[in-house]
Amino acid sequence: MSEKECHCGHHHDHKEEKALSIYEQALSKYDLNISDEAVKEAVKKIIAEKVHENDTLEVKKFLMGSVELTTLKTTDSEDSVLAFTEKVNQFDAEYPDLPHVATICVYPCFAKTVSESLEVDGVEIACVSGSFPSSQALIEVKVAETALAIKDGATEIDIVMPVGKFLSGDYEGVADEIQELKEVCGEHKMKVILETGCLKTAANIKRASILAMYAGADYIKTSTGKLEPAATPEAAYVMCQAIKEYYDETGIQIGFKPAGGLNSVMDALIYYTIVKEVLGEKWLTNQWLRLGTSRLANLLLSEVIGEETKFF
Repeated sequence: MSEKECHCGHHHDHKEEKALSIYEQALSKYDLNISDEAVKEAVKKIIAEKVHENDTLEVKKFLMGSVELTTLKTTDSEDSVLAFTEKVNQFDAEYPDLPHVATICVYPCFAKTVSESLEVDGVEIACVSGSFPSSQALIEVKVAETALAIKDGATEIDIVMPVGKFLSGDYEGVADEIQELKEVCGEHKMKVILETGCLKTAANIKRASILAMYAGADYIKTSTGKLEPAATPEAAYVMCQAIKEYYDETGIQIGFKPAGGLNSVMDALIYYTIVKEVLGEKWLTNQWLRLGTSRLANLLLSEVIGEETKFF
């Protein structure tokens, strides 16, 4: 609406009013009235009734191919990241019949190291960007960091939703940031980390999921792994429900990535089962389901080859 069409005698920034209503409108299409208790019960039922049927060699092999092999330590160096990448190159030679990991995930300052030394086709290079893990930085800094990561060879970007803005109800600010960083990513896939442990309720997790997807996320991801609690089956269930409803509403398929706190093969099987039950077969490829973890690769490999190994 232009200024002269407004009959109330005040000057308004109608763009701002409209933008807010876009997100409110978007959210109003979804059932946000979900109780934590109901989610707990649904997850308990899936775990009790369905997980055992996915406890197979085939599924474990598949999960290996969905792992985002991650190193995000204060002590990371060019040497350690180079050795980390070499392991992925070696794995391909040593286990030609097994799927290689989906992704190597590092800080942006190591994108170049990974991209220059990675020899395996089909392994993505993900960088955590935008002032990971707190997301507390000026948007200009987040934009620059993201652009530099891509310039240095990152093929995917993981950002953290500005959680403080979300919790204070600034949905427009949240969506604007995500949108701006997605523009920087262009064709490159962008994952938005919700840091579900900070969101506390199922309703908040669902609201954040929907906002992130509307603003341009290609994947939604549970956690940074730097705060407790990290990923939980309950958060995963709510996020998958949001992805399903968003897909039904828009026809756009969004990926899912649990991360942080994936400590056992059983954890991985539980997340796989939730995705299978809530989203269905269409999501059971390593394009749409990723697992962010550093320790899971060895545990899965040990079970697949039948002996304990510390390959990675």
